[in-house]
Amino acid sequence: MKNEKMKLSPEQREEILRVLKDRFENNMNRHEGLEWTKVQAKLETNVEKLWSLNEMERTGGEPDVISYDEKEGVYIFYDCSEESPKGRRSVCYDYEALESRKEHKPQNNAMDMAASMGIEILTEEQYRQLQKLGSFDTKTSNWVKTPANIRKLGGAIFCDRRYDTVFVYHNGADSYYGARGFRGSLRV
Repeated sequence: MKNEKMKLSPEQREEILRVLKDRFENNMNRHEGLEWTKVQAKLETNVEKLWSLNEMERTGGEPDVISYDEKEGVYIFYDCSEESPKGRRSVCYDYEALESRKEHKPQNNAMDMAASMGIEILTEEQYRQLQKLGSFDTKTSNWVKTPANIRKLGGAIFCDRRYDTVFVYHNGADSYYGARGFRGSLRV
């Protein structure tokens, strides 16, 4: 059932490839030395990954290629929207946090949303890498992959950019805010 859901129509495939190509060409500083034709060829042979990129786009992430892993032969996409993706805000960190809330539960949680989209939530290191490509999240914040020892104690970490500096903060994993979401990565 999940595989059936993860299919795009020919029109949807054409549209997401057009959007990704335009973004790629308009932001060459993010991926100097890479060629769109090679990226597109890889995408056309990985339809489930293309579906995940479409989900990233649909939820406001504006995915773009940020690097190529030569060792593994994969292109790496990150959400590159200026602020936290609008369709992924007001979520707590994970399912355990969601279930622990007695009242005023958010609609979803970051970890499950990412998994359902076929993407990984950014780590703190990846978030810092993204911030080298531009100024992201100057008004919003994003959950990042939280170390197990912090999560075990009920916490989770998030990042943002203020005063031209990337900050890492903590909160209870069950908290959620209208300006906090998550960014994802995808290897294709």
